[in-house]
Amino acid sequence: MSTRHFPDGFLWGAATSAYQIEGAWNEDGKGEGIWDRFTHRVYNILEGDTGDVACDHYHRMSQDVALMKTLGLPSYSFSVSWPRVLPQGRGAVNEKGLDFYDQLVDNLLAANILPKVTLNHWDYPQALQDAGGWPNRDSVDWFVEYARMVFDRLADRVTLWVTHNEPWVIAFLGYALGIHAPGLCDYSQAYQAIHHLLLSHGKTVQLFRQGGYQGEIGIVLNLEGALPASQREADQAARQRVYEETASLFLDPLFNGHYPGMLFDWIGGHQPRVQAGDLDLIKLPIDFLGVNYYRTEAISHATSGSLLKAEAAPLSAPGWGQTEMGWGVNPAGLTATLLDVKERCGNLKVYITENGCAFRDTPDERGFVADWGRVNFLRAHLLAALDAIDAGVNLQGYYAWSLMDNFEWAKGYGPRFGLVRVDYDTGRRIPKQSARWYSEVISQNGINP
Repeated sequence: MSTRHFPDGFLWGAATSAYQIEGAWNEDGKGEGIWDRFTHRVYNILEGDTGDVACDHYHRMSQDVALMKTLGLPSYSFSVSWPRVLPQGRGAVNEKGLDFYDQLVDNLLAANILPKVTLNHWDYPQALQDAGGWPNRDSVDWFVEYARMVFDRLADRVTLWVTHNEPWVIAFLGYALGIHAPGLCDYSQAYQAIHHLLLSHGKTVQLFRQGGYQGEIGIVLNLEGALPASQREADQAARQRVYEETASLFLDPLFNGHYPGMLFDWIGGHQPRVQAGDLDLIKLPIDFLGVNYYRTEAISHATSGSLLKAEAAPLSAPGWGQTEMGWGVNPAGLTATLLDVKERCGNLKVYITENGCAFRDTPDERGFVADWGRVNFLRAHLLAALDAIDAGVNLQGYYAWSLMDNFEWAKGYGPRFGLVRVDYDTGRRIPKQSARWYSEVISQNGINP
């Protein structure tokens, strides 16, 4: 079968986040972040791992950019560590922290790699958490102040901006379930955090427009597939509640200026406090939507299923098993998710901002990993992305997660998502088979089915 090509100008890249790769957690004036505090408490992270060193990207940045150039990456998506540039979250700027990102952007551009910058990929300043965190309405202005400072330093060269990465994860895993930092278990705080994350997004978009910064700005959502486990009414209703919490809770206010009514009726007293004018700010037009897709789940009713009375089971397509994370593999779910975005958001530009998998990597004596399982996963999802394009989705780019193996949050250093293997003992980077394969896909702007 002949090669299927992506549209001209399709943007290819790979992604990382600051806390997962940088290390240098307390160097050069960096402040404490909530993930520093969370990982330093016992029993929070598998095997007691921390991001103190991670991939040591802070000290190996130029080497890593050279590696990206070797792989032929046209773009690189990274995040700024808020506590690295504003140690107390606001006020005094840490110039050494800003200099690091300044140099990273310059190195990328010198290598002809387009930088895409995320302002918030979860590593929130501990000083601001101590002042109430995202449930505190002041967090909106704290974030806008931080965004202005980063824009002023980098926006003369960076033209792709993301406000927040996966606000669902920040709020629900961090404030409702206690799985992620800051490790709280309070649904009311979680829903209030959602509102303030979205409001800070809207105010930052307003700042970006009024400040005359050049480029595009958007937000990234984790929009995973959710299907009812059966035709039973209870399962259908449970699936709808899950969909409204994971998708409508964000898409409705961002694009229609309201929150999902059925979900808010269900959660009752956990509804966030919303002030007049908030939703008008949240729905200010954005330039693109980022979609992170990893899996599709089967949703069933469960009286023990926490607030939503629902539970999820991995749903793999025929012939696929599960990843090391216990996630099902369902490429068609990506097509369905992108088509749902098109139906709800119109012809908005979309990027797949994360897509990847963790399988058990087995290096040979040279450290090389022949990770054909990851190659097959990426191939199937890229073909699914092409199916969405053929159906009219305005998909303009794809970022593989992740450039390199890294700290996988509560799972520590066990799961490896990277195109590049990291030897955590030595810091050595070894491109895997998937990196070679992905380089070929990029070079031909297409894929062989």
